Amino acid sequence: MNLNHKVLNIVVPLVTLTGLVFFLPPFLIYKFLCFVYRSKSIENVAGKVVLITGASSGIGEHLAYEYGRKGARLALAARREDRLRAVVDKARRLGSPDAIMILADVSKLEDCNRLVNSTVNHFGQLDHLVNNAGITQAGLFEDCNEFSYLKSIMDINFWGSVYCTKFAVPYLRKSKGKIVVISSSATWFSIPRLSFYNASKAAQTCFFETLRAEFGSDMGITIVSPGVVESEMTGTPQFQSQVGSDMMPCQSTEVCAKAIVDSACRGDMDLMEPSWIRVAFWLRVLCPQLLESITHSNSIKRPRTTSNKDN
Repeated sequence: MNLNHKVLNIVVPLVTLTGLVFFLPPFLIYKFLCFVYRSKSIENVAGKVVLITGASSGIGEHLAYEYGRKGARLALAARREDRLRAVVDKARRLGSPDAIMILADVSKLEDCNRLVNSTVNHFGQLDHLVNNAGITQAGLFEDCNEFSYLKSIMDINFWGSVYCTKFAVPYLRKSKGKIVVISSSATWFSIPRLSFYNASKAAQTCFFETLRAEFGSDMGITIVSPGVVESEMTGTPQFQSQVGSDMMPCQSTEVCAKAIVDSACRGDMDLMEPSWIRVAFWLRVLCPQLLESITHSNSIKRPRTTSNKDN
């Protein structure tokens, strides 16, 4: 058995490298042609039903506006009634023919069941589920003493999207619908002081990549990995200073939301937004030691205080 692995350790890399040399160029051409085709056959979401979690602010809020401009009917879920009501009203003014608000905490199984049922009971269908709700906390792991809040990061970021998807799948399968997952570039760019947030987003990405293989053509899944985007989670100077995001260009929430909706309507499997953050991804793959040394040197210069923020 050990001999088999020794042989495979030599043969597999050689075969893979040879395959890349011969097949990568035609594959890239094929991928480009597929992108062109999807761009021409973009989905029209006018009249379709879109459920968005975490819709009271940040990316979720502006996704509601972007879907509203395209004429989608909206079910917007969040915990803050006053903020959510304002988003619903604005989405209607921007063009949504019907928008409802649903107060829900996605970390609770029964709330997720209720918000999906309320959506289907009101509209009679479900076409897009946008798993956007998320929270974070900045701080060094060794300084963390309140594990109850750290647990809530996983409960909302990971389990919240799992629960909503579980209850939405029968309706999405019926409509040949789509799931949009707002993950993070932190799944592969391990930002110091965000250990639990990074872990929750990595779990989320892995889970939905597996679901994509399980569902096949029954429904589309678009996994979004944004960089630093203007939001309540990232907008405070204290948070930016702790994690080093003050040194990175911040993308406007409106631009990010438009790119996400366009990508979902094209049927893309993945979206990195803005696209230049792919450079960090390839650094992670090709030069992990370099990327680690950069993030570590940046981390040790930061203050040790912690900061919580809800999206």
